[in-house]
Amino acid sequence: MGPLIRNFVLGILLVVTVAARVSAQAPAAPPPDAAKIPLSKIPRVHRAPKLDDFLENHPREAELTVTDFRQNSPGDGTPATESSTAYLSYDDKNLYAVFVCHDEAGAVRAHLSKREASDQDDGVGILLDTYRDFHRAYYFFSNPLGVQTDAIYTEGQGYDYSFDTLWANAGRVLNDGYIVFFSIPFKSLRFSHAPEQTWGVALYRVILRKSEYDYWPYVTQRVAGLTQQFAPVNGLENVSPGRNIQFIPYGLLASDHFLNQPNPPNAATPPAFVNQFEHRAGLDAKFVAKDSLTFDVTLNPDFSQVESDDPQVTVNQRFAVFFPEKRPFFIENAGFFMTPINLFFSRQIADPQFGSRMTGKLGNWTLGALVIDDRQPGMGYSSGPYNTRAADAVLRVTREFGKQSYIGGFFSSRDFADTSNRVASLDARLKVAKNWVVDVQAVHSWTRQDLNAGLNCLSFASSNPAIGSQQGNAFWADATYSGRHFTFTTNYNDFSPNFCTDLGFVNRIDIRQNNAFGGYFWRPNKNKVVDFGPILSETVDWNHANVLQDWQAALGFQVDLTKQTTISFNRGEAYELFDNIGFRKHSTSVLATAQPYNWITFSARYTQGIGENFFPAAGLLPFLANSRRVNFALTLRPSSRFRFDETLIYYRLGTRDGWNTPPFSPGQSVFNNYLNRLKLNYQFTKELSLRLILDYNATLANTSLLDLQTNLGSFDGGPIAPTKQFTTDLLFTYLLHPGTAVYVGYNNGYNDLLLHSGTPPFVTALGAPNNSNSRLFFVKLSYLLRY
Repeated sequence: MGPLIRNFVLGILLVVTVAARVSAQAPAAPPPDAAKIPLSKIPRVHRAPKLDDFLENHPREAELTVTDFRQNSPGDGTPATESSTAYLSYDDKNLYAVFVCHDEAGAVRAHLSKREASDQDDGVGILLDTYRDFHRAYYFFSNPLGVQTDAIYTEGQGYDYSFDTLWANAGRVLNDGYIVFFSIPFKSLRFSHAPEQTWGVALYRVILRKSEYDYWPYVTQRVAGLTQQFAPVNGLENVSPGRNIQFIPYGLLASDHFLNQPNPPNAATPPAFVNQFEHRAGLDAKFVAKDSLTFDVTLNPDFSQVESDDPQVTVNQRFAVFFPEKRPFFIENAGFFMTPINLFFSRQIADPQFGSRMTGKLGNWTLGALVIDDRQPGMGYSSGPYNTRAADAVLRVTREFGKQSYIGGFFSSRDFADTSNRVASLDARLKVAKNWVVDVQAVHSWTRQDLNAGLNCLSFASSNPAIGSQQGNAFWADATYSGRHFTFTTNYNDFSPNFCTDLGFVNRIDIRQNNAFGGYFWRPNKNKVVDFGPILSETVDWNHANVLQDWQAALGFQVDLTKQTTISFNRGEAYELFDNIGFRKHSTSVLATAQPYNWITFSARYTQGIGENFFPAAGLLPFLANSRRVNFALTLRPSSRFRFDETLIYYRLGTRDGWNTPPFSPGQSVFNNYLNRLKLNYQFTKELSLRLILDYNATLANTSLLDLQTNLGSFDGGPIAPTKQFTTDLLFTYLLHPGTAVYVGYNNGYNDLLLHSGTPPFVTALGAPNNSNSRLFFVKLSYLLRY
């Protein structure tokens, strides 16, 4: 085992060395240098341009005209295959951009969809580094029909699509291409007080059928980082974001009928059907100070979510599964609180009543602060010290310097009754060379835990059976090389046995782990093959007693084609220590994704190999079994307004040859897990849509081999978990713009739980999901007032 890991690591180092030399010897044009990009000037206009001006050739005032769009992919600096012209101007209140894009007749990909759902469309965008600090930028994108997408791009984090603001646009598809118009209010942006502004600007176009991404100015993959390659643009004189005060009052009416199975400490309450009517109103307010800092205050906050979680496999998972945040208050500006280790996972705050947040930038400093309560820990306690709520606070500060580099600090606190958790961290991101970026983080935690109030930490050591305290450490370091042909990253992380973060998402402690990933891609010129090449990865980890816990080694090969097509093969070998038993495993997988035509997109992955049964039935030890997984996704767009999405996940474990414990024979099923989601959406207009989701989730298990209820999260004394569930979810949406919306929804959940009218009543799980055990109808309204 040791020689295998050593040889694999040496193999990766050999690939790194050879690929780096090949990359260094490959002839290529020199990458762009931001310091050498010519300064452009945007002219001020007295009459705002309109889309019709470009359709009907009306005379216009002076504009900054851009035509030299160049490929970022599949080419690198080669001229775009289809011509594009962009026109930039501004007046006292708005920045204007108009894109005139030529294309083959009938080749433009565009659908009328809801806001930020144009991922399968052609389109154009503008990126604005308004502080020209080379760290982050606003991103505005429109498809050819005018469907909006906006985001914040941050170096090292990517695009944060939770950002929503007000801006106007329009789009029109023509016989020879399309035209898109942008009007971006300065009030929707943050920038300095200088009388004349110099911003970093990049213009962007995507042509999906060719897998082509074009930029002005020339943006290359041979340099790590995006914002440093923007063009400097000045001429913006005497403009200001001005006053920006927002109020979003909302109201919610909901009627809920559901089967209630109380948990301890109310286990004496019998299960029963409950009818619950909820009426709630609240207010979210936003204030901008010094054109840079944003203060959000929420009273009786709107934390209801109208979108359900995407299906994920939760059966036979050794560690917690990550479900992303969907609640509006938390996802906006979430990037201000991010660190390499996920120390703030807002879903840990389950049921808040009020909160406030501050985010923004002062000079080279970025700031984020959050204070909020959580009623969930005290629920179920009618009296006593635990009949209270948790108080949560998060603080994040970074000092930016150079291009993509920063040093930051983080602090979080959670207090509930006599328990507390404090986490303090220092981290840094350093761009040490043109292609190399290094991230490091050191964390310390202090925890005081009352075991009677519930144990949130993964590990706890105390001589007192009720009250105890502990301290722990964590460390993270990684180095990443980004190039057009060669990519490589290596990471080391260390979590001590007593490390605890109540507000974070760290699903494993007492581990010292190393990861490495490398790939080299050849990129043929003028070919349907965009790139192809090998991918290698390895992972090895020990606990703090120096006992080997896991190792994994994988070799793959990937081919990317035009029309968003990817084909890859992967073979992995692995070892895992679980319950003091060492398991030797392997897996083979095949992946294919494509968007061959405007009306269809699909992806499929098939994986088979050997994996553990982590939840064996009573009397059995964990054992190896044959594993098979299928992931399939299909999107059909038979018309511009109609979208059909199908997601299918299948996961099976079955006994294997050589596992001869009587009375089980090889090939016998341990469990079969089926997840199927059908999603239909009809878009009447850009604002008005109707969506239907049909979800099916079933776990068919051999209970002589699998402890099914424990596996589903139901333990002794807790509720019985359904093994088969079918849910219908209907949603009517009118979204005028971010903050102003009307939602009308109906949800009906069926499962195999049956309430028996005994003394006392009890619940069993048996048969098909024919029992309607949850029904929810709601109406939600919100309205944005902006001053």
